[in-house]
Amino acid sequence: MQYRTVVMYVEIGCFVSCLCGWILVSSTLPTEYWNFSEVGSIVLTTANYYSNLWRDCVSDTTGVSDCKDYPSMLALPAYLHALRALAVCAVITGFFGGVLTLIGMKCTKIGGSEVINARVTFAGALTYLASGFCGMITYSWWAHRVISEFVDPNFRAQKFELGAAVFVGWGGSILLICGGAVQGYFSAKEGLPSNSTDRRRYYGMNTTNRSRRTYMAPASRVTLVPPLFYEGRKSRATRGTRSAKTIVTYNRDTFV
Repeated sequence: MQYRTVVMYVEIGCFVSCLCGWILVSSTLPTEYWNFSEVGSIVLTTANYYSNLWRDCVSDTTGVSDCKDYPSMLALPAYLHALRALAVCAVITGFFGGVLTLIGMKCTKIGGSEVINARVTFAGALTYLASGFCGMITYSWWAHRVISEFVDPNFRAQKFELGAAVFVGWGGSILLICGGAVQGYFSAKEGLPSNSTDRRRYYGMNTTNRSRRTYMAPASRVTLVPPLFYEGRKSRATRGTRSAKTIVTYNRDTFV
């Protein structure tokens, strides 16, 4: 099997993994079961309290439930605003990561050359990683706060436990991070060559060009002409010196 085919199947697997993770993360936002608490010792009088980032809900054993949104947005604590922003960023970045991956994948053939498609896929992988980390920070922060309040003996208010939405969000974030990391590795290997490879290729091309210039016909003329030229000048100078010596010798013989 060719390397390009293997990379194509890996990209498809990573895209499916990241898409499933993004769906799981998105499904937790409207879900109310981020934390829950049961109050009552008798089954008939038990009440369930549960909430998420936007509302509080309560239900009883008869099946009647009532939800109420938080009354004031400005009166909320700062950590809740941060968790909302991170959750929305996780959904948005995951959507754009899917778009970039669809454009750059080898099986879609939407983009240009192989290198450009690999770079677009690498950008999609980075976006998926950002989505996964945003989701992981959101659910981990929420779980840390719930657990710290539950185990704190000085906390006198109603204590909650972790809901199902937190675990679903953790699973979706892990899928996003793993799929984005594998996709980024293969796309970066093809679309972003290392500097050492480029440097080696550049020096190799220069060496080849120099050798061609040195050993080809035009270069040989350049290197051979000056010795012949200087050799001609030396021969002329030698002949001139010999003739001058002959004249001086003749004149001496004459005067003698």
